[in-house]
Amino acid sequence: MATVRDVTPAPRSARALAKAERRDELIRTATRLFAERGFSGVGIEDLGAAAGISGPAVYRHFATKQALLGAILREASEQLHEDGAEVAASTPDPAKRLDALIAFHIDFAVRSPDVIRVQDRDLAALSDEDRAAVRRLQRAYVELWVAALRAEDPARAVAEARLRAHAAFGLMNSTPHAGAGATDAAARAVLTAMARAALRA
Repeated sequence: MATVRDVTPAPRSARALAKAERRDELIRTATRLFAERGFSGVGIEDLGAAAGISGPAVYRHFATKQALLGAILREASEQLHEDGAEVAASTPDPAKRLDALIAFHIDFAVRSPDVIRVQDRDLAALSDEDRAAVRRLQRAYVELWVAALRAEDPARAVAEARLRAHAAFGLMNSTPHAGAGATDAAARAVLTAMARAALRA
């Protein structure tokens, strides 16, 4: 009789944990610098210095600067889609589901304006493979919203629901342009009210 194999992951070594932490720090640092200066305005030496390592040490984690950009946008898109799918699946009521997705996306937009800025400005700098992956994940994320809109109003056409979703993203993703004067609480309240009105107009 076959037995179930233990698939519990082995504990990570201190060295592996340190390497993962360094990689995450590089992604955070690169996101900030790319948002401030643009992908082409940041060199490997800039990245290393900001992260507290030498420029060549960056290559221990990413083969190229372009690969680092790919990691930023792919991982952000993966997280957005996975977490958005979980929000949608855990909210069976159609009206509450749409509101839950709005709250989820606004939380992302308020916390991650640098990611949005990098996405808007430097998507074209991705490798063909990374750009295709990001686009695929983004399309899947949009379809979560299309399904939520049509669940609330089954008579709504798919094309119209998709248009509404994209328009709402433009509104919610305006956080990089809000300036430092808006507090998180104020930004969330304004964006929530406007996104709800736009999606249901």
